[in-house]
Amino acid sequence: MLSMGTIVMGAADVPRAAEFWSRALGYVPREEETGDDWVVLVPPGGAGTALALGLSDTPVQEHPRVHLDLFARDAADQEAEVARLVSLGAQRVDWDLYPDDPDFVVLADPEGNRFCVIDTGHG
Repeated sequence: MLSMGTIVMGAADVPRAAEFWSRALGYVPREEETGDDWVVLVPPGGAGTALALGLSDTPVQEHPRVHLDLFARDAADQEAEVARLVSLGAQRVDWDLYPDDPDFVVLADPEGNRFCVIDTGHG
């Protein structure tokens, strides 16, 4: 049986991306896998899905086929987390595919990688 091990994202500036995602998720670099072109971030206790950032010059996709969903407890938590992430360097994305009553907010990390903050208590 397989299990999810690591999510890998491209970045033009790996240290900048690592700083953002470390602060966003509370993750820490895995010591043996840290550099200017590659870093693996893990939960502080080590257990859980890792996030790897690798040097890439591939353009960011406007509508990516794969993205991260980050869960918030409710609408208030979602609003607070979106504000916190924006203060860390994320940007709101003018998303043209929002439904009428969305439970998610689309953001981009400092590298332009899209991700969503989901209100898990929504309707």
